[in-house]
Amino acid sequence: MTERPGGRAALLIIDMINRLDFAGADALRPAAEAAGERILDLREQASASGVPVIYVNDNHGDWHGDRAVIVERATGDDSPGRELARRLRPRDEDLFVMKPQFSGFYTTTLPAILPRLGVSRLVLTGVAADICVLFTAADAHMREYELWVPADGVASEDPQRTRWALDTMAKSMGANVRPTSERSLGDWLARA
Repeated sequence: MTERPGGRAALLIIDMINRLDFAGADALRPAAEAAGERILDLREQASASGVPVIYVNDNHGDWHGDRAVIVERATGDDSPGRELARRLRPRDEDLFVMKPQFSGFYTTTLPAILPRLGVSRLVLTGVAADICVLFTAADAHMREYELWVPADGVASEDPQRTRWALDTMAKSMGANVRPTSERSLGDWLARA
């Protein structure tokens, strides 16, 4: 997909409200924390630019939970991922979509929310680049959203898997994968 002018953007923060208490989490944590710094910067840029921020988060198998429950569990004192989840905690103005599977589009309200917001461009950030970010990007691409997946705003357990996922998103889905060190949200919005 080639970049085309127009269309409102949204920032998606995928699975960053996370206990990080699963097999492989220790390998993921440093990369997720580094990506978290970039995501916080993008979130501030989004707010300053009037770009909606949408958390797309795994429900962790809790079919009765809601935003408050997911955030409370991830930020609790017994959560290994508490510091990261506390830093990235959704603000009152941020939207929050819970997902039961890998893609943020699969059986969620995201396909209804984005058109109502007039969104045609997505910035995808979060974990894991090679699973949930990748599946969300594929579904977004099939729906003809323009994609920016900042290489420094995503993470996986294995840096090679992150590079593979970014390469796949760039080549197969037309995603721009330039890191935030090379492109700001404002640059992307303006097509600078």
